[in-house]
Amino acid sequence: MTDALLPAAPQPLEKKDDGYFRKGCNPLAQTGRSKLQNQRAALNQQILKAVRMRTGAENLLKAATNHKVREQVRLELSFVNSDLQMLKEELEGLNISVGVYQSTEETFTIPLIPLGLKETKDVDFSVVLKDFILEHYSEDSYLYEDEIADLMDLRQACRTPSRDEAGVELLMSYFLQLGFVESRFFPPTRQMGIMFTWYDSLTGVPVSQQNLLLEKASILFNIGALYTQIGTRCNRQTQAGLESAVDAFQRAAGVLNYLKETFTHTPSYDMSPAMLSVLVKMMLAQAQENVFEKICLPGIQNEFFMLVKVAQEAAKVGEVYQQLHAAMSQAPVKENIPYSWASLACVKAHHYGALAHYFVATLLIDHQLKPGADEDHQEKCLSHLYDHMPEGLTPLATLKNVQQRRQLGKSHLRRAIAHHEESVREVSLCKKLRNIELLQEVLTVAHQRSRLKYTQHQEDDDLLNLIDAPDILSKTEQEVEIIVPQFSKVTVTDFFQKLGPLSMFSANKRWTPPRSICFTVEEGDLGFTLRGNSPVQVHFLDPYCSAALAGAKEGDYIVSIQNVDCKWLTVSEVMKLLKSFGEGDVEMKVVSLLDPTSSMHNKCATYSVGMQKTYSMICLAIDDDDDKTDKTKKISKKLSFLSWGTNKNRQKSASTLCLPSVGVARPQVKKKLPSPFSLLNSESSLY
Repeated sequence: MTDALLPAAPQPLEKKDDGYFRKGCNPLAQTGRSKLQNQRAALNQQILKAVRMRTGAENLLKAATNHKVREQVRLELSFVNSDLQMLKEELEGLNISVGVYQSTEETFTIPLIPLGLKETKDVDFSVVLKDFILEHYSEDSYLYEDEIADLMDLRQACRTPSRDEAGVELLMSYFLQLGFVESRFFPPTRQMGIMFTWYDSLTGVPVSQQNLLLEKASILFNIGALYTQIGTRCNRQTQAGLESAVDAFQRAAGVLNYLKETFTHTPSYDMSPAMLSVLVKMMLAQAQENVFEKICLPGIQNEFFMLVKVAQEAAKVGEVYQQLHAAMSQAPVKENIPYSWASLACVKAHHYGALAHYFVATLLIDHQLKPGADEDHQEKCLSHLYDHMPEGLTPLATLKNVQQRRQLGKSHLRRAIAHHEESVREVSLCKKLRNIELLQEVLTVAHQRSRLKYTQHQEDDDLLNLIDAPDILSKTEQEVEIIVPQFSKVTVTDFFQKLGPLSMFSANKRWTPPRSICFTVEEGDLGFTLRGNSPVQVHFLDPYCSAALAGAKEGDYIVSIQNVDCKWLTVSEVMKLLKSFGEGDVEMKVVSLLDPTSSMHNKCATYSVGMQKTYSMICLAIDDDDDKTDKTKKISKKLSFLSWGTNKNRQKSASTLCLPSVGVARPQVKKKLPSPFSLLNSESSLY
């Protein structure tokens, strides 16, 4: 009978194929990407071992006073540093292994750079969350074993997401779920004892922190990295594939930019603001490169206005890669960015700059101003092609003078050849790029094409009529921009919604243990009224009614009636439930809010092997005035019998606390829960 009276009660989560969230890829699958990620994980462990050995050797060198011992330590330290450098070079080789992530279709294009996923260690939520449910919410923690297991399974699946939209949705689902978990179980006044460890994607250095913000930031980084892998996988031989690639890189830039703006003090080099700014530039540059390829895909017609358009598009790509290379060459990014990435950015800047000059040379040499041609339009296009014309030349006169057109065109060819030679030279200086055969082939073909055209129009007196080709103004028909991540499109259900509405039952609010109130309903009179939304609150309590005599107080929140969970019920639904029991004895359980002002300051420390102090310790500031006030005020705080006690008693062990009698029910509700994003604005500055 009571089941029909609970239309808003929580319903069990629907499970499909034994899981209501998407699974990750099989970590044992022998795909090229999984092998690469496994190699990354193994290198991370070796780097961790080498860093620890180096730290130990440095400490011994500082402490030793014996000259012979110090010499031996210095020798050992040199070997360790050499080994660490070799390991980091191997990791750089994995970061430039672009062939694994490219489209399976045969293409004649320069490879794009994807980001590798950050690796992490396993995390066990079970003991800590069970103890917190028992201590904070006064509920039987074993009733939440399935929910805790679901959370751990979801995290494990996020370590191997599929390289498609389903993988992105999986990571976003976990990121949103972390918002609920943070609200439910991570109070701002203390650490929970769960250590999160993530490895730097670029250096392999591990960072450990008892703060959920590190977990959330790392998941955001992996969402951006997954978008880059999706972008590189797109088929760049089709219009739809190129549009998808542009979209993926813009979304990657949006996620990384969101990470930079939200988590301002990240303890990992790959998530530092300077590094993220460079990565955002790199994603936008690759998106702009795909825009150029999309324009060229139907074929470049040897027509004046088409060549002007393509030349300015190529100049735009060369410009953004030149800016990217300049950003990669600045400290502190220069010390941590893979050298091959910076080299490839320089190569692309010269390559696309050369293409721009080649297209301008073609439109000047191959086209002549014929009678009846649109002189004004061509003059306008040529004048907009340059910031300024070469000395002694004007746009219209150059268009009409065949000799001037040819001389200016050949000067552009000379600049194109110079850019091509510089790109080839840059590749020869980088060992990783020399191993990419497709890259060398593309550069060689473009270089030979420019040399062939120059040879066809070369004359003996060219050295006597040298004209400096001006720079080409960049212009694009599609300016790439950051696409802000749209988390609202991902539907997520709070695993722990049985605890009650998140706005009330959160880690920030402390509650008394449930009190059992046995009262009698006489002639339909309860002796009190109800108010509020879920959960319902006792209001206007008659001090002489049976409920008041049994211990009920005004302001109490009703959590269950006759063992029926009421935390999600409205006033009308609770009244309907009470009427369903008729007159007689009714057992009701209520809770009350404790004083929210009693709190304790705490500090947050980050353990980071081999990291600078500015990144390795993040502490919450405690004002001196607050310290003085705490010392002067002598308040003996009475702890609840479910209190965790002192820090010495906080151990990672199975909970042995005894739970008072609580009405337990499994009903659940599908209600719109508060968004976890409100936490980002308030807590991100502490990260």
